[in-house]
Amino acid sequence: QVQLVESGGGLVQAGGSLRLSCAASGLTLSNVNMGWFRQAAGKEREFVGRISRRSDATYYSDSVLGRFTISRDNAKNTVYLQMNSLKPEDTAVYYCAGSYRSTYFAEKGTYDYWGQGTQVTVSS
Repeated sequence: QVQLVESGGGLVQAGGSLRLSCAASGLTLSNVNMGWFRQAAGKEREFVGRISRRSDATYYSDSVLGRFTISRDNAKNTVYLQMNSLKPEDTAVYYCAGSYRSTYFAEKGTYDYWGQGTQVTVSS
């Protein structure tokens, strides 16, 4: 059974940093492209970023480019989302997701596995 479990969320002041982790089990992480999405209250779930299987390609939404960094440690079956210079508008539930596809990675429907999410709240 595949499980993705996010952790590391919490409350932080604007300008601060958080690092989210996504621990995977039940699959070989090195075979899977991993994405991060977020969903603010009352809004659609939106793409944050994605890292390829071998970490040779990363992509980010314009809203987080230059502030967020995705990395992965396949040996530890874990993916990370380092978030710096946080803003109140980054407040959301953050989800990690896994996909065997290499295209349309900003689309929710292309992901095969999802975590349960972790809340990030940024105060002004």
